[in-house]
Amino acid sequence: MCGIAGLVGFDSSRRADSGQVSRMCDAIVHRGPDDEGTVVHGAVGLGMRRLSIIDLPGGHQPIHNEDQSVWVVFNGEIYNFRELRADLQARGHRFYTNSDTEVLVHLYEDLGAECVQKLRGMFAFAIHDRKRNSVLIARDRLGIKPLHYAESRGQLFFGSEIKSILAVAPELAEPDPSGLLQYFQFGYIPDPATAFTKIRKLPPGYLLEFERGNVQVRQYWDLPAFGTYTPKSEEACLEEMEHRLAEAVRIRLIADVPLGAFLSGGTDSSVVVALMARASSRPVKTFTIGFEHEEFNEAVYARKVAERFGTEHCELTVEADIEATLNDLTRGLEEPFADSSMIPTYFVSKLAREHVTVVLSGDGGDEIFAGYDRYRVNRERAIFDRIPAWAGRGYRNFVYPLLPHRLRGRKFSYNISLPSEERYLDGISFLAGGGGERQYFSPEFMATARSLPDPLDQYRAYLGAAQAGDPLSRLLYLDTKTYLPADILTKVDRMSMAVSLEARVPILDHVWLEWVTTLPANWKLRNGQGKYIFRKLAERLGVPGEVLHRPKRGFALPLKHWIRNRLREEMTRVLLEPKSLQRGYFRRQALERLLEEHFRGQRDHSGLLWQLLVFELWHRNYLAPASLGAADLAGVGSGRR
Repeated sequence: MCGIAGLVGFDSSRRADSGQVSRMCDAIVHRGPDDEGTVVHGAVGLGMRRLSIIDLPGGHQPIHNEDQSVWVVFNGEIYNFRELRADLQARGHRFYTNSDTEVLVHLYEDLGAECVQKLRGMFAFAIHDRKRNSVLIARDRLGIKPLHYAESRGQLFFGSEIKSILAVAPELAEPDPSGLLQYFQFGYIPDPATAFTKIRKLPPGYLLEFERGNVQVRQYWDLPAFGTYTPKSEEACLEEMEHRLAEAVRIRLIADVPLGAFLSGGTDSSVVVALMARASSRPVKTFTIGFEHEEFNEAVYARKVAERFGTEHCELTVEADIEATLNDLTRGLEEPFADSSMIPTYFVSKLAREHVTVVLSGDGGDEIFAGYDRYRVNRERAIFDRIPAWAGRGYRNFVYPLLPHRLRGRKFSYNISLPSEERYLDGISFLAGGGGERQYFSPEFMATARSLPDPLDQYRAYLGAAQAGDPLSRLLYLDTKTYLPADILTKVDRMSMAVSLEARVPILDHVWLEWVTTLPANWKLRNGQGKYIFRKLAERLGVPGEVLHRPKRGFALPLKHWIRNRLREEMTRVLLEPKSLQRGYFRRQALERLLEEHFRGQRDHSGLLWQLLVFELWHRNYLAPASLGAADLAGVGSGRR
C-alpha cells in the first residue's frame, strides 16, 4: 500500500526531472510514511511513497524484472499474488523479492496490458516498458484505489492524488465549471471529471496506455449481465454466498503487520467481522466510534456484534473540535466533497491506526444488494408511472414554477410527475425538484451552468448501458459506477490514508461481485426489504437480530445539531463574509434565509449548508491564489480568462 506518482515526456529525448518526481511524492507522504523510491529513465520518471504491509524489508519500489527493462510503481494489494508467483516461477521467471508488487512486472512481460485480467485485488499502478518506451497505467475494477492524470507542457503527469500533480504543475489549478456543477448536483464529482479542467480521474476498470507520444484510455472490465442465474433454493444460494464471501475475506487477511476491522454495528461490517472471526486464530481487533447524541450513536450495536464474535473491541465517543477537524480535513481534499460521514470515517481510522496498520471494512453492500432506502422508495413510487407523460410535463412546466419555494410537498409533487428512472435521478440530486436550490446561486453562475451539459446526462448513459432487464438492476449498476467509487470509496481512501491506514474491502472482491450481480433482483429487494438474501446470510453467521432488524442510519453524525450550535458561528462567518460572497457563486439574501430557517429549526438544511461550507473551504485551499470566482468560469476551458 502506498501512493504513486510520476511523469512521462512526449519528447523522448528530454530527460525527466528527478526533483519533480520527488516533489510529487512529497505531496503524498501521508499515504506512505515508511519509504520513498524514485527512478528516472529518459523521459519517464516513476515515484512512490510506501506504507509497508507485505515483505517489509524487501518490498522497496520501484520494482523491476530480471533484466531491468520493465519497472513498476504500485498502490494496493494483489490478494492472489502467491498463486500468480508460483505460476510465473514455473514458467521461468525469477523473483528477487517476496512482495506482491513483483508479480506485476512478470505478468506484464507475458501478457502486456492484459496482465490486469489476472489480478484479484485493489490497485493503481504504472509500468514502464523501457524496450518499447511505453507506459501502462491501470486502476482496479471498482475504483477502490484512486488515480489521476493530466497532460501539460509536453508531459503526462499521474498520481494517486491531485496534489501530486499540482505540486509540479500548479497552473493546472484551473476550476472546471462542469465539475463544479456536478458537485452542486451530487455532492461529489463522478469519474472521470475532477474539479480542475485539465486533470482527469482514470475511471475504475480502465487502462491508460502511452506509447510514441499517443495516449489511449480504454475499458478492460465491466459488471456482467444482471439476473442471469437463479439458485435452486434459498439454502443453496446461502451456501454458495457464504463460501464465496468467506474466501474473499480470508485472502484479505494476508499481512505482515497488525490487522483489524471497522465495526459500525450495521449488517455489512458485522458479516465481515463474523467471517474474519471464523478465519482467524486470534480474536479480531474491531473499532467503532459513537456520538453523544443518542439518535446518531450506533456504538451499542457494534458492541453487541463484538461480544457475539469475541473481538478485542475499541470504542471511542467523539467529542471533536469540529471546526478544527473540518479545516484540517478539507485542506487535504483536492476537490469539494460533501459527504459529511468523512468526519466519523476519519475518527474511526485514527482510532484504528493506534492499534493496527490494516483494516477490513464493510463498504459496498448497499450498492450491490439494494440496501439504501431510495431503491425501495423508487419501487413504491412506480405507482405514479400511471400518470400520462403529457400530464407530468404540463405540471412541471406550468404549475410547479408557480408554487411557493417554501411550500411543503413541493419537491415531492415534482418528483412523482417524472418517469421512473428520472424520479430516481431527481432523488439523488442536491439540485432536486426541478433545481429549486438554484435560487441560492447568482445569475452569473446560473448563466454558466445553463451553457454546460446536464450533469444527469452521464447518469442516463449509465442506465442505458446496464446489462439489465429490470429497473432495480439498472439503478444498482448506476450507483456502482458513480456513487460507490466517487463518494463511498473516495471517502474511505482519503480518510484512512490521511492517517496512513490501509482499508481493504472484501464485499467488493470482483469475483464475488460478479456472482452477486447475476442474482435476480428479487433476491436483493423483496417485500420492501433491501439486502434480503444478505441479511439471511448475516442471520446464518450469527449476527444478532437486533443489529439486523432496525432502521438503517448509515455512518451519520449529528450534523444538524452541530450546525445549529457548535458550527453556527463558523458557518455564518464563512458563508457570508465578503470574500466568500465576492466570488459570485451565491446570492447573499438566499443564503441568509437558508441559515435562518435552519437555525430556527423551521427546516433541516444541514446537507445543503454543509455542501456550501465545504465548497468555500476548498475554494480557499486550492483556488484562492488565483482569486477565481463564478464570473471567471465562463472563460475557463474556452481560453478566456
